[in-house]
Amino acid sequence: MGEAGKDALRVGFDRTIMLAFHGARVSSDAGLFPYRDLDEAAGLTTSGTSQLFDIRTGGNIQHSMTALLRQSIYSRLAGYEDVNDAERLSVDPVMRHVVGGCAAGRRAASTSQVSRFETDVLVHSDNLAALMNMPGQWVDLLRQRRPIRKLILDMDSSVSETYGGQEGAAYNGHFVCECYHPLFLFNQDGDVEYAKVRPGNVASADDWRSVLEPVIDRYRDLDAPRFFRADAAFAIPDLYGLLEAEGYRYAIRLKANAVLERHIAHLLTRPVGRPPNKPQRFYHSFVYQAQSWDRPRRVVAKVEWHQGELFPRVGFIVTNLGGGSKPVVDFYNRRGTAEQWIKEGKHAVRWTRLSCHSFDANQVRLQLHVLAYNLGNFLRRLALPASVKHWTLTTLREKLIKIGAKMVRHARYVTFQLAEVAIPRGLYRAILRRIRQFVAICPRAAPI
Repeated sequence: MGEAGKDALRVGFDRTIMLAFHGARVSSDAGLFPYRDLDEAAGLTTSGTSQLFDIRTGGNIQHSMTALLRQSIYSRLAGYEDVNDAERLSVDPVMRHVVGGCAAGRRAASTSQVSRFETDVLVHSDNLAALMNMPGQWVDLLRQRRPIRKLILDMDSSVSETYGGQEGAAYNGHFVCECYHPLFLFNQDGDVEYAKVRPGNVASADDWRSVLEPVIDRYRDLDAPRFFRADAAFAIPDLYGLLEAEGYRYAIRLKANAVLERHIAHLLTRPVGRPPNKPQRFYHSFVYQAQSWDRPRRVVAKVEWHQGELFPRVGFIVTNLGGGSKPVVDFYNRRGTAEQWIKEGKHAVRWTRLSCHSFDANQVRLQLHVLAYNLGNFLRRLALPASVKHWTLTTLREKLIKIGAKMVRHARYVTFQLAEVAIPRGLYRAILRRIRQFVAICPRAAPI
C-alpha cells in the first residue's frame, strides 16, 4: 500500500477509493494569476503602496507593504473575508506566488502579520486617508491608459449589519437592524470611485460632500461630459448647486408633494376607456422652485397607470438635462445598476463583513474589500472574451478563481498544473492574451 496509503482515509461506498492529505503543493485558487497579471500590467498595488507609510519598526520585518497589500486584496477576491484565513493561505502555493517577494520562496504573511498590517499600520491616520483615495487612484491609472468619453457618477448608500457591538454601529430604523451605513460612489463602468463607512444611525445622504468632492476634484480637468444620478435621499439644494457650479448634468429623484402634483393634475385622472394589459406611461416637464431652492429648476414627472390599480404610480426628477422628458426618465432609471453593483460587492467580495471593534479598522476593511471589488471589475470589463462577458464577480470567483492546481517545481521555473475540467485552456489563454493586448496598446503611464 505504501507510506501514503497507511494514512489514507477510505469511503464506505467504494473501498478502492483512498483519501490522502499530502497536498502541500495543491491549491484551489489558481485563477488568481490573471488578476495578478492585470495588477502588474496597470501598476495597481505598487502605485497604491507608494502612498502608504511603513510605520513598522524592528529588524524582523519579513514582508513588504506591497506584498501585504496584495495578500489582503487577493484573499478577499478569492472569498476569504476573514483575517483568520491568512494562516492557511500563507502556505498556499498560488497565494504565495501571486503575493510575490519572499512569500514565493517560503510563505506568505501569517494571521498575526496580516492583522497587524490591517489594524495597526493601515489604521494610522495618514495611511487611512491614502487608502480611502486608493480606489479612485486605481481608476485613474486605467483611465490614463484608456481615456473615457463620458463620466456618469451614481451615489447610493447600503447597510452592513453588525453583531458584536462595534464602535459606531447603531440601530437604523429603515434597515431595522444594528449596522453601519456606508456610502458608495460608482462610475458608469461599475468601478467604486469612493466609499466610506458611516455610523449606522445617519441618514442616507449624510456626509455626501466628503465622498463626492474628492471625486469631483479628480475629474475637474476631464474634457468629457459629466453626469450625476441619485435617489430622493440626495435631493439637497447644496448638492444641486455644487453640481451646477462644476458643470455636471444631473438627474435626482424628488419626493412627491402637493405643489408638484398640481403641476400634473391633468395626468392624475384615469384615462378614458378599457385599461390595456400593458402599463400606460405619461411624461410631463415643468419648472419648479421649492422654498429651500435659490432658483427655479426643471422637474420631469412620470405617471404610470397599471391595470387593476386604483391610483397611478408617480415619480418626479429634478434635472438640468435638456431634451425630452422620457429620455431624462430613462437616464435616471439606469442608476438602478448601482444597486446591482452594491449587491455584487456584498456577495462577491463580502464587503459587509465589518467585524472589527474599532471604527477606523472597519473603515480599512471596507477599503480593502473595495479594492478587491475594483480589481475584479477591471478584469471583467478589460480581459473577458465576449462569450463570458456577462459573468458576475461571483461567477468569476466560482468559475475562474476557484480552480484546482498542483505546483511542480523544476530547476529554473515553477509549473502549475490546472484542472482543465474546471476551465478550458483556451478561455484562460484568451484572458491572459487580452491583458497583454491591453498593455501593448496602452503602455503603463507614469505613477500618480
